[in-house]
Amino acid sequence: MQRLLYQILEPADIECPEKYRNTQITGLAFDSRAVRPGFLFFALPGVHTNGNRFIASALKNGAKAVIYQDELPAELAGIDAAFLHVKDSRFVMAAIADAFYDFPSKKLVIYGVTGTEGKSSTVSFIWQLLRKAGKKCGFISTVEYSLGGEALPNPEHQTTPEAPIICEKLYEMIQNGCTHAVVESSSHGLSVRTNRLGSVLFDEAAFMNVTHEHLEFHGTLEQYKSDKANLFRALDKHDHKKQLAGAENPEQIEAAGAVNLDDKAADYFAKATKHKVFGFSIEENPLVPDSITDYFVAKDIKETKSGVTCIIKRMRKSASTPETVYEQSAELSVYGTFNVYNALAATILISASCGIDERKIIEWWNTLKPITGRMTVIDQGQPFEVLIDYAHTPSSFETIFKPLSERIHGRGNRIIALFGSAGERDTKKRPEQGRIASEYSDIIILTDEDPRKEDATAILKEIAAGCSNKTENKDLFLINNRPQAIRKAFSLAQKGDLVLLLGKGHENSIIYNETATPYNEIAEAEAALKETGYTKSLEG
Repeated sequence: MQRLLYQILEPADIECPEKYRNTQITGLAFDSRAVRPGFLFFALPGVHTNGNRFIASALKNGAKAVIYQDELPAELAGIDAAFLHVKDSRFVMAAIADAFYDFPSKKLVIYGVTGTEGKSSTVSFIWQLLRKAGKKCGFISTVEYSLGGEALPNPEHQTTPEAPIICEKLYEMIQNGCTHAVVESSSHGLSVRTNRLGSVLFDEAAFMNVTHEHLEFHGTLEQYKSDKANLFRALDKHDHKKQLAGAENPEQIEAAGAVNLDDKAADYFAKATKHKVFGFSIEENPLVPDSITDYFVAKDIKETKSGVTCIIKRMRKSASTPETVYEQSAELSVYGTFNVYNALAATILISASCGIDERKIIEWWNTLKPITGRMTVIDQGQPFEVLIDYAHTPSSFETIFKPLSERIHGRGNRIIALFGSAGERDTKKRPEQGRIASEYSDIIILTDEDPRKEDATAILKEIAAGCSNKTENKDLFLINNRPQAIRKAFSLAQKGDLVLLLGKGHENSIIYNETATPYNEIAEAEAALKETGYTKSLEG
């Protein structure tokens, strides 16, 4: 692929020197090591270093143009290259990437999903249900991605990658014949500070929840909420008429939003757009703000051995009392009551954008599959249950533990919970994690998640401070080595118990200092069970 430099600079409102206007740009990079001949290099500011330090390396690797901010290093004076000074190099990267990849979101129906929890599963459910509806679809999420084919593990370490990666993947989806795409939209990605999603033309938006998380980046809960709401504001930035693959004429897409009524911020998000917003809830009588007239309620929710069953009510506000439009039985083939939220959000957006009756989509719920590391069952023939999940916040703990406690304690068995807390991240949540886990668990094992540069043992002690009803070395254990901690949990488990491994899920490493040590929770759990004689395969 090639684009003239002046053409990709115009959307970012950057004036190109006459000498370099017709320079052929063959690629984009924000890491000098990824630069190839003909590339444009973005020198980005960083936490520990500044991208300007790597401009010389980028030029050596063949960069023809450089976007930078602040001061250009003196040693670069006299070098023949297009040095383009901007106020914020990361911000302009979105518009330039969008232009380089020929404005891909103009040619796709784009679904965005934001929330502290539930994003990855909801993205996967939208993708699966769109495929069931016969749509050629790709997606980008924390765990996996698809460019139009089957889902593949996501090699990126960011939930929402930098703008050039987002635009490149959307472009490749189009080349593969996709008409629809789903993008997991993190608060970091939606923030104007990173602007990773600044040029994506979203058509559908889902808000799952907002809880105490990532305040080390956003500063306040209000700012965190506002950054997430940029997804809904984005619905108002274009007319939603798109030239989809295979269509002779542009199609008018019905833009819509879906918000979780059980979150206090539902009204805030619903009011962030002028387009119609639907609500969804698993509470019997949810608080429905005036901004929402149509909503869905799941009742009679029951967890089963194969997933979840419930009744879905389509509701509409009337002058006096809410009116029930219809009721429908639903069978969800994935574990976890919280997945009802995810399936409802997916159903609402697909119905709005594709014109499919939501009752038909609900019938497809029994075909859904969980994503790796989200309520993943490990069954090698052991007499106790093992579940792996990515839950790592107080709110996700509340969501997961309560229904599991009802099921496990209801039959007289115990819950053994293993988890940690990430270093160099929100520290206030640590004792709260401990408090919630100790309320529902019989035994707690605290272990490393991603200590980074923090003292690993100190992190565990901060969590343990919240476990006031537990006694260390009796029903509370602090074991930094995660593989050893898993083996300890399995050694304590009795017939019918549940061992819950939380916090790592799909991730493929544990970070100590600045080093990512390879690690796979599922493989480690299987290996630990095999060591004790349990060898039944997952397929078996």
